[in-house]
Amino acid sequence: MSSIDTAALLRPQALPEARYANLLPLRVRGLELSCGGTPILTGLNLDLSPHGCTAIMGPNGAGKSLLLKVLHGLLTPTAGEVCWGSQPPAAVTARQALVFQKPVLLRRSVAANIDFVLKARGKPRQARDALLDRVGLLHKARAPARRLSGGEAQRLALARALATDPEVLFLDEATASLDPSSVQVIETIVQDACARGIRVICVTHDSGQARRIADDVVFLHGGRVAEHSPADRFFSAPQSPAARAYLDGRLVL
Repeated sequence: MSSIDTAALLRPQALPEARYANLLPLRVRGLELSCGGTPILTGLNLDLSPHGCTAIMGPNGAGKSLLLKVLHGLLTPTAGEVCWGSQPPAAVTARQALVFQKPVLLRRSVAANIDFVLKARGKPRQARDALLDRVGLLHKARAPARRLSGGEAQRLALARALATDPEVLFLDEATASLDPSSVQVIETIVQDACARGIRVICVTHDSGQARRIADDVVFLHGGRVAEHSPADRFFSAPQSPAARAYLDGRLVL
């Protein structure tokens, strides 16, 4: 992998400006979600403020990724209410972007992956080079996306998400199994996106990452919010027994 100038990642012109609207705060009440008749999310309540980065954490099977998909409108809850401002998820999906753990890229060049989004959004192609430069891929603009390494592919997926000019950016284990350089780039971009007013909600198992980038932590256990607190308080003095066990590396059943 080529070296990445992380200082250059903070150039203010690198990201398109986010639109601001009444998407936030987010309000979730009595959320229920069943899969194949099995309850996954049960009686989940959550409030998120308009700003910053929220890390959703918890043991495997807690429903983290499913919650993200419900919030984004990809899944319809069995019961309960999800309101972005005063609107349901389906009404605001186009103003949000989601980056999955495994990148889903077009079988085109790196540049064409960005061009596709810019054209669909009616945005000038000139924004493409700034986005690729920001994620350290400008030198590979003409290369087939399928030839990128795992870390490069995820950085392209993030650049493509940002090309939609989202108000809310969802990340579902977006840095899992990536090399440290790519993790650093993505975390830097996420922090800069938050500084620009983009609301970030990420699922992560990486406590170190949550400490670095999260303003608050939502800890799921048994399909419910076991704890929701500022990140510094969550890591220094977790209130719920499940969160304490999780952070201690003990099994959480």
